[in-house]
Amino acid sequence: MKKTRAETDFSHRRISRRAALLGGAQLLFIGGLAARMRYLQVDQADQFRLLAEENRINVRLIPPARGEVFDRNGMRLAQNAPSYRIVIVREDAGDVDAVLDRLATIIELAPEELDRTREELRRSPSFLPVTIAEDVSWKDISRVSVNAPALPGVTPEVGLSRIYPQGSDFAHVLGYVGPVSDYDLSKITDPEPVLRIPRFQIGKVGVETKLEPLLRGKAGAKRVEVNAAGRVMRELSRKEGTPGADVQLTVDAKLQGYVQARLASESASAVIMDCDNGDVLACASAPTFDPNLFVRGISVRDYSSLTENKYRPLASKTVQGLYPPGSTFKMITAMAALEAGLIGPDDTVYCPGHLEVSGRRFHCWKRAGHGWVDLQTSLKRSCDVYYYDLAIKVGIEKISDMARRFGLGVKHDVPMSAVAQGLAPNMEWKQQTYGQSWRVGDTVNVSIGQGFMLSSPMQLAVMTARLATGRAVEPRLIKSVDGVEQPPRGGESLGMNENNLRKMRRAMNAVVNDRRGTAYGSRIIEDAMRMAGKTGTSQVRNITAAERRAGVIRNEDLPWERRDHALFVNFAPIDRPKYAVAVVVEHGGGGSKAAAPIARDITLQALYGGPPPLEAYPTKDRERIEAQQQELQRMQPQASFVGRDQA
Repeated sequence: MKKTRAETDFSHRRISRRAALLGGAQLLFIGGLAARMRYLQVDQADQFRLLAEENRINVRLIPPARGEVFDRNGMRLAQNAPSYRIVIVREDAGDVDAVLDRLATIIELAPEELDRTREELRRSPSFLPVTIAEDVSWKDISRVSVNAPALPGVTPEVGLSRIYPQGSDFAHVLGYVGPVSDYDLSKITDPEPVLRIPRFQIGKVGVETKLEPLLRGKAGAKRVEVNAAGRVMRELSRKEGTPGADVQLTVDAKLQGYVQARLASESASAVIMDCDNGDVLACASAPTFDPNLFVRGISVRDYSSLTENKYRPLASKTVQGLYPPGSTFKMITAMAALEAGLIGPDDTVYCPGHLEVSGRRFHCWKRAGHGWVDLQTSLKRSCDVYYYDLAIKVGIEKISDMARRFGLGVKHDVPMSAVAQGLAPNMEWKQQTYGQSWRVGDTVNVSIGQGFMLSSPMQLAVMTARLATGRAVEPRLIKSVDGVEQPPRGGESLGMNENNLRKMRRAMNAVVNDRRGTAYGSRIIEDAMRMAGKTGTSQVRNITAAERRAGVIRNEDLPWERRDHALFVNFAPIDRPKYAVAVVVEHGGGGSKAAAPIARDITLQALYGGPPPLEAYPTKDRERIEAQQQELQRMQPQASFVGRDQA
C-alpha cells in the first residue's frame, strides 16, 4: 500500500529529528570532552605535571626553633646556631646501602656513623628524614649537592643546634640537650611526631629538661616535590612551627662565673640568694664540665673522664648533694628552744669538753671545753655541749618542726634535676625507716647537725635567708618566660618571735666580727658591708675512744675522702640583709678555714657587683687577695656572645 504524501513527510520529519538529537548529543559529548581535556591539560597542568614521570608530593616536619635561655641581665646562656647536616629519607632512597656506599666515597664518613644511620633507618618510619652527618663543612655540602642525581633520597640541610656560650659555668643549672632516645620516648604517653625524628634534640638534665615543654615549641610542616629518583625538586608550601619560649633565669652570669672560678678545683658548691625575693643569683658546683660535649653525643673517652673522677663533676651538688649541716644547724636548735620558752639569752651551760648521756660520752670539738657559755658565746665559739643540753630539754619533735619551718628537710621547687628533699628526722621517721625507737642520743647528735640530719646547700641558703628576714623566702630560678615576669613564691612571715630572731642574728654577727668568733679571719672590714654567719664542720667518720685518747687525727693527715666536710652560711649586710650565702666544701676540713673565706669573697663580689676594693678585706690579707683577684679574672671566660637586647 502506497504511503500518502502526508505520511511520507511525517516519516522524514522523524528521521531529521532523530538525526538532530543524535548530532546534538555527539556535539555535546565532543564539547564536554574538549572542555575536560582543556581542564586537565591547561587548568590542572601544574598539578598533573607533578604526578607525571612518577613524581610525588611529600609532607615533611619542620623542627621548631628551641627557645633560648638568658641570665637576669639578658646575656645568652643557651642559644641556637646554624648547623649543616646531611639527611636521608628511606622511601626515596631505594637501595639504601648502595646510596650510603656512594655517599661515603664523596665525603668522609666514619664506619660507626654509617652503622648508626642504617640502624636508625630500620627503626624509623620510611618517610622520616634520618641524619647521616651533622656539623659538616660547606665543602661537603657542595659535594653532595653536585652529586645529587647519584644520591636519591639524600638531602643537605641547614638546621639549628644547641650551644652553650658560657661553657662550663652553667652546666649544672642549664643541663644540656641530646638526641631523643627510646628511654625518653618510653616516659611519654603520647609522643609528638616531632620527637620521632631521629637525632631530634630534647633536654636531658637541668633547666633544659625541666622546662622542655616550654622550650621545645611546636613543629611545622612543608610540602615538597620529589622526583622518581628521590631528589627534592622544589618546595611547594611551608607552614612554620611555633618556636619555643625564651626563658630568663634569675642568675647573674658574671657572678656565676666568678663563683665557679673561686671554687676552682675544689669538690664544692655555693648558692647565693636574694633575701628580698628568693632569686637565686648564683648556683655553682665544682668541678664542672662542658655541656657542649653532650649535644651531639659525648665520646666514650670524655664520658669516662667525668664518671671516673672522684670529685663527681656530673653531680649538681647544690641541690643533689646531701650533707650533715654540722654547726650551721645550731641556730635551728637554738630557735626551737627560744620559741618554746625553755631558755633565755643569759642562761648558761657549763662545757667541760663533753656531756654524758645515757651512759655515752658526747664530745665537744674543743677537748678542754669552753667553760660557762650563754647563747651568744655558744654560737660564737661553736660550743657543742651547750646544744647537747638544749636538745635534751627541747626534744627532737620541736627541733624537727623548726628545721622544716626554716626550709630544711623540704624539697624546694626549682627546675633542676634530682632536687633532694634532705632529712629533718623525728621519732616517726626512724620507726618507719629502721623499725627502731628514737633515742636521746639521736636527739643529741641532731642538735649539732650530725646523725640522721641531712641538708643540701640550697636548703642551707634558704635557711639563712629566713633567719635574716623572718619570712618564708622560697628560691626562685625562673625570672620570666617570653617576657612575662614570674612572681616570687613565699615571703610571708614565719610567725617567729622577732626578739628571738634578733638574738640569733646578733650571735651570728659575733661569729664573724668578734675576735673570738670562729669566722673572725673571714670578716668584712667595710662597715656598710659586714656579714653575719656560722661555720660548720661535719664528720664523715666515727672517731674511736682509742683515737681520742691518743689524739684525734688531723684532717690534713687523713685520706681526702675521710676528711670532714667544711660548711659556712652567712647573710649581708647585717643591718639590711640583701644576700644569703651557703658554701659546702666536700672533705675540706674545718668550715672556718675552707668554706668561710670562699663565702666572704663571693658575698663581697655580689655586694659590689664586681671585684670589691681591697679596703673591704683585713689588712693582712690584701696582698694575697689582690693576687687571687688577678688570677680569678684570668680564669673567668670572657663573654663573647651578645645579649638578647643586642641580638
